[in-house]
Amino acid sequence: MKMFDVYPLNPVSIVKAEGSYVWDDKGTKYLDMYGGHAVISIGHTNPVYVEKVTKQIREIGFYSNSVIIEQQKELAQKLGELSGKPDYQLFLVNSGAEANENAMKLASFHTGRKKIVAFCGAFHGRTSLAVAATDNPAIVAPVNETDHILFSPFNDSAALEQLFAEQGDQIAAVIIEAIQGVGGIRVAEDAFLRKIRSLCDRYGAVWIADCVQCGCGRSGKYYAADWAGVNADIYTMAKGIGNGFPMGALSITPVIAAKYGMLGTTFGGNHLACAAAIAVADVIQHDHLIENAQKMGDYLMEQLKTLPGIKEVRGRGLMIGIELPVETAELRKKLLFNEHIFVGSSGKFVIRLLPALTITKEHTDQFLTAFRKLLTKEC
Repeated sequence: MKMFDVYPLNPVSIVKAEGSYVWDDKGTKYLDMYGGHAVISIGHTNPVYVEKVTKQIREIGFYSNSVIIEQQKELAQKLGELSGKPDYQLFLVNSGAEANENAMKLASFHTGRKKIVAFCGAFHGRTSLAVAATDNPAIVAPVNETDHILFSPFNDSAALEQLFAEQGDQIAAVIIEAIQGVGGIRVAEDAFLRKIRSLCDRYGAVWIADCVQCGCGRSGKYYAADWAGVNADIYTMAKGIGNGFPMGALSITPVIAAKYGMLGTTFGGNHLACAAAIAVADVIQHDHLIENAQKMGDYLMEQLKTLPGIKEVRGRGLMIGIELPVETAELRKKLLFNEHIFVGSSGKFVIRLLPALTITKEHTDQFLTAFRKLLTKEC
C-alpha cells in the first residue's frame, strides 16, 4: 500500500532525538528549533518522561473510560496547580482539533445557540467544525461549509462589538488563538482579549481560548490568553501537553455543567496518555520551564531584533515569528542543510520558532549565529 503524499516540510528522515537535538538516518545532528509543531515541550526523550511512560506501559497501557482511571484525577490536580485554575473541570481527548470541536459543541449545549465567532487568520484543526472555524479555504471541503461560523477581523474590537450588536443573541461562543500559529504568529492584544471577555459576559456567550499551540507554558504563562488578566470559559490544549504522545484536553469553567454523556471519547485520557502528560507537568513544574520559556523567549526576540534584513519579530515566550521581506523557503532550506537547524514556517514570509521549553542560551546562540550569517548573505 502506498502512503498518501503529505509533502513534509523537511525532506530528512529523523530516527533519533535527545533534548533539543535530533539525528537523521545518516547520523547528522540537527538543532531542533521547531519541536515538531510545538509538541516537544520538555525536550526529546526526557529521562523523567521515558521512565514514567515505560513504567506505565509495563503495568497497563489502555483501558477505556468505562472504568475509573486514577491517573486522570492526578493529572487534573497537577494541571489545575500549573494553570492556577484548580476549580476548572478537565475533559481529556486525543488532539487539538478534537478539543476545539468538543469546546464548540459544549458551548452550543450550554447556550442553546448555533453561531460561533472565529477570526481572520485562524487555525483550529482539521475535523469538521474545527475546519469550518478555520480561515483557510485550502482545507475547507464542501462538507465543512456552514453558515454557523461568523468571521471577524483579528484584534479589531470595534468590528467584534458591531457583530455582537447585530447577532449577539445567536452567538454561542467566541473561539480565538491568543497567539495565531499558522496565521503568522500574530499576538492577540490584551485589550482585545478583555473585550472578548466583556462581550461574552454581556451577551451570555462562551469564550473559548484555543491554546493548542500557545498553551502548556510556551508563552511564559500556562495559557497564553492569561496575559490579558481575565479568564476564558474553556481552554483547549494539546501538542505540548503530551510531549509527543497524542493527547488533547479541555479545561472548563465550573459555571458550565458538562453532564454525563454530553461528551465522550474512546481513547482520550487513557492510562498511557495520562502518564505522559503527568510526566510533562512534573518536569515543567520542577524545572521551572514556564519561567525559562519567558526568559529565553525574551532573550531570543531581543537578539533577533538586532539582526539585518528582518521586517518584524513577533510572539511571546518561545512562540516566535520572524517576518522577512522575501519568501523564506530558500533560507529555511539553507538553515536545514548548511547549518543543520530545524525551523518552521507560517505562510511564505514568516519563519516560526517553537523550540522545547528546556532550551538554553547555548542553543539560542547557536541558532542566532547561524541565522545572522545567512541573513548577512541573503538580505
